[in-house]
Amino acid sequence: MAITKKSSKLTQTAMLKQILKRCSSLGKKNGGGYDEECLPLDVPKGHFPVYVGENRSRYIVPISFLTHPEFQTLLRRAEEEFGFDHDMGLTIPCDELIFQTLTSMIR
Repeated sequence: MAITKKSSKLTQTAMLKQILKRCSSLGKKNGGGYDEECLPLDVPKGHFPVYVGENRSRYIVPISFLTHPEFQTLLRRAEEEFGFDHDMGLTIPCDELIFQTLTSMIR
């Protein structure tokens, strides 16, 4: 059983690294509003933007959310629906109210 847990941890870690890499590479494609490291100027260090709901409303969330099981579930849904290799930013397929409720519980 320990092998399965380790394998699951590795997969989870790889997924989180891919998400962070994708988020930090968005500035390289979009140009304006980014610092010399290609990170968005309006996103504080230790945070990343996500886009939620039908209107793709932008939310800035702390990187620490990546370790929460509930947020990881949202990320898996995002990967299944959109994948991580697109120009739309990290899009979460979730109703905004549900996302706000979830993130307020995590904080």
